[in-house]
Amino acid sequence: MFHTIEIDRSNLTIMGVKFSDLRILESTANALGSNMFEGYKPTAKGIEIIRDYVIGKISLSELVTFAKEKAYV
Repeated sequence: MFHTIEIDRSNLTIMGVKFSDLRILESTANALGSNMFEGYKPTAKGIEIIRDYVIGKISLSELVTFAKEKAYV
């Protein structure tokens, strides 16, 4: 089933999560879309985690740990 999420390019937000620039917002939106295609249902916390990975704030191993712990819920 298809789910939509709120993306506001003028205010640089996805589901209320703020981004520093349009490039990072679009990279995160692309990652979300790929994951949603596989059944992921995004939450604001999950979007923050993906954003932080995209900008290099967290490592791949930290991202995997968050996924295993279901920290995105």
